[in-house]
Amino acid sequence: MTEQSEPDKQKELYSSRIIEAYRKYLTINHPDINIKGILDYAGITEYEVEDHGHWFTQEQVDKFYYRIEELLGDASIARKAGHFMASSKAGGEVRYYFLGLLGLANAYKMVTKASKNLTKSSDYEVNILGTNSVEVIVVLHSGIHEKEYQCQNRMGMFEAVADLYNTTSLKIDHPECIFNGDKRCRYIITWGKSRANSVRRIMRLGAPVIAAGNIALWFGYEDLEYSLIAALGSSVVMLFLKTVSLLMEKKEIKDILSITNRSPEKWIEQIELNYNNTLLNYEIGQIISNHTNINDVLESVVHVSEKRLDYDRGAIFLADSSGMFLAFKAGYGYFERDKDLLRETRFHLRNPDSKGIFVVSFREKRPFLINDVNGIEENLSPRSLEFAKRLGSQAFICCPIIYENKSLGVIVADNVRSKRALYQSDLSLFMGIASAIGMALKTAELFEDKERQFQSTLQILASSIDARDPLTAGHSEKVTEYAVVICGLLDLDKEYTETVRLAALFHDYGKIGIPDSILKKEGPLSGDEYITIQSHAVKTKEILEQIYFEGIYKDVPMIAGAHHEKMDGNGYPGKLKGEAIPLGSRIIAVADYFEALTAKRHYRDPMVIQQAIAELRKASGHHLDKKIVDVFIPYIEDTFGSRLEGIISA
Repeated sequence: MTEQSEPDKQKELYSSRIIEAYRKYLTINHPDINIKGILDYAGITEYEVEDHGHWFTQEQVDKFYYRIEELLGDASIARKAGHFMASSKAGGEVRYYFLGLLGLANAYKMVTKASKNLTKSSDYEVNILGTNSVEVIVVLHSGIHEKEYQCQNRMGMFEAVADLYNTTSLKIDHPECIFNGDKRCRYIITWGKSRANSVRRIMRLGAPVIAAGNIALWFGYEDLEYSLIAALGSSVVMLFLKTVSLLMEKKEIKDILSITNRSPEKWIEQIELNYNNTLLNYEIGQIISNHTNINDVLESVVHVSEKRLDYDRGAIFLADSSGMFLAFKAGYGYFERDKDLLRETRFHLRNPDSKGIFVVSFREKRPFLINDVNGIEENLSPRSLEFAKRLGSQAFICCPIIYENKSLGVIVADNVRSKRALYQSDLSLFMGIASAIGMALKTAELFEDKERQFQSTLQILASSIDARDPLTAGHSEKVTEYAVVICGLLDLDKEYTETVRLAALFHDYGKIGIPDSILKKEGPLSGDEYITIQSHAVKTKEILEQIYFEGIYKDVPMIAGAHHEKMDGNGYPGKLKGEAIPLGSRIIAVADYFEALTAKRHYRDPMVIQQAIAELRKASGHHLDKKIVDVFIPYIEDTFGSRLEGIISA
């Protein structure tokens, strides 16, 4: 047989459940053997064995087995371990694949399913030949070269499956074997009835004979006493066989139920885990749908991770816009001093000599599962090692956050209080989360880019009005500033504040259609000119309605167009009154009124702050909303306090 190639040797082909079964077998039957030494020799760690999502190479499994055989001097150990693996003594999950109350032939049919969970080296095919016979065919994948002990291991498992059903006369023929030069391994498995069935068969066959014998004795012998004794004896024999049959049948059922009863616990545990992971993925999907801000995405992902994931701590690090550094952005489970350390630390991404796990994971786009930091000390820079020790990390997972084959950052999790080992299943889960986070971050980034473009376009449009008259330049920005302040003083939510901000920025946009001769006129306006000026409110609403404002911005045209309405109903353009005026319009009205009073106009000089405050109070209630004026004046007094003191002292 040709030697296995180097790449094939490195393929992970065998489930950790196989090694776990060997380990349990040795613990029970050879307690003096140094199992850890054998694992170390094979390059296998104990936490990898406990991790049912971990797989080992042919080389590792060979080293493990041959070391056991060498230490025990027992060439049949593989068959014994295989038998143990599928037995009720194993305490593992392998036997669950073979159990059921549909008969042994169907149990062997489950070999195909079980094989996929135990090995990636071969394909199994099971054919039922009869009620008491099956054929199992094993074909190795191309490039894979197993060892003869693995064939023996399979036969041990086949024997144990039959033992679970208490069958008799088990026979395994092996007419074709890879190790005899055949292209496949073929096993013919036959068996007799279960022991309870055998006893019942004896009873069925024996009952007529005993009955006939009793009749013959009754009529053939004159000695009645002898005939009664013989009949009683045969009845005792039948009763004994019946009792034995019932006890054996009860034991068979009890053996199967004792194992199958353990299965629901495993299933329920797995169902709960799958349900929790499904909720995690659903909630991250909701984050992608509902959040368009990167900081909101990070905050939400951290919250969901803390709620759904079984880790003491978690953190997200993202690359800066230049791609120069990796920096901490969000996390949970850390003490404040640890968060300070995370915020202060930057990981240089462009240093080719950097050996830090975070940087390597980011740069090479591959995940890491480290169960013992001490075991990778030689691969870490002194700075990275010091960083890990200061955080108290002993075991952690690090996954790159990737979108369209580009690394955006890394997500990290570890356990420091629970001391729970981390498994391949944890890593697989994290890889899925990292991918979803990458999509969420990219989606948020695209929204932020779109929002920046949208806002910059609007800013340019808004500035075009102020550009017509240098004297009033900056008016819209100042009104917007005051309007946002008032929203904060009223504790309005972020979305409505943003709507008001945009409406304030455009509140005078309709003036673009007012002639300069009226807009810049020095002195009082005529009646017709005043009507023309008032038309800017309607023009503002009409122009803004032509812009596709959606979502939170949909009320911008209405709010901007109503900022000249008055509380007493004497405003314009709609003569709205009181609460019928949108709240945002009432806010802008106060901000606009104050800014107009304190700014220079063509027809007058700016008012001093104290006088402007007096005018605000005078307009409160009939022109302006009293509640808004009442919260805004204290802000003005605090903000312009020094100027007010100067006015008072003068």
